[in-house]
Amino acid sequence: MLLRTGADDVLQWDLRFGPSFERRLRTVAAIVLAAFCQGVATVLFHSVTHNRILTPSIIGLDALYVLIQTVGVAIVGARFVDNSDSILQFLLQTAGMVLFAGLLYRWMFSGRFSSLFLLLLAGVVIGLAFRAMSEFLQRLITPSDFDALQIKLFGRLGSVNTELLPIAAVICLVVGVIVWRRRHVLDVLLLGRESATSLGVDHKRELTLALVLIAVLISVSTALVGPLTFFGFIVATLAYQLAGDWRHRATLPMSVLIGVFTLAAGQFVIHNIFYAAGTLTVIIEFCGGAAFLAILLLRKGNL
Repeated sequence: MLLRTGADDVLQWDLRFGPSFERRLRTVAAIVLAAFCQGVATVLFHSVTHNRILTPSIIGLDALYVLIQTVGVAIVGARFVDNSDSILQFLLQTAGMVLFAGLLYRWMFSGRFSSLFLLLLAGVVIGLAFRAMSEFLQRLITPSDFDALQIKLFGRLGSVNTELLPIAAVICLVVGVIVWRRRHVLDVLLLGRESATSLGVDHKRELTLALVLIAVLISVSTALVGPLTFFGFIVATLAYQLAGDWRHRATLPMSVLIGVFTLAAGQFVIHNIFYAAGTLTVIIEFCGGAAFLAILLLRKGNL
């Protein structure tokens, strides 16, 4: 009921107080896709890592997106940002992030001492390297190019290119079908490596498949609306509390529903009550970061 009310408010608000119907419809589509990608990816990531305090951004995909945008602006200038919502750039950015994740997985899982935690550590280090290179290049570009870049690096929901939505929707649909059909296998992965293996599950194969799907979802979401580091953490944490069931048949849909309601209600309040533009993702990231620190401090070593 709350989800339907929030979506109806976004769609049916009087034209005098909001953007056009087409823009609002585009915003709702972006909200649904972003909520699906972030919610499903975070729940999957928590399932394979057995740690609900981590987020998929630890792999370094967000940092890679920032580096791609920074390199493009440093080489081409602000024109790169102006054309960043084209279908070609969307596909190239998504493919680049998925390829990076695939190479990282192959590198870390092909050795003798392959480990998921070693993969996470490598992701953190590589992400720090990407951020360092991005900051260095940002010091070299002109102030006008820097301003254009900063606008691009903030998450955006109301300025998504309509042509990108069908492509992102198809990718999300394919990934969603795969995840839903394997929800029972994901339940087994929650038991741990030894238990899953004893029950006949190829743990390494399922882990790799889950990580690839996570990379696809995060790449699509980031290329579509920009980085949303802590949004998935918020919706996944709330989903675990409200689903009433630990199995993925409950937590996956609940995370998507909470994500859609959060973004729809937030977008409505920010744009139609406070008349602010482009601040929702900043507020979400602030609240998500605060919640992350609070949970980290409250749980201390018991994560």
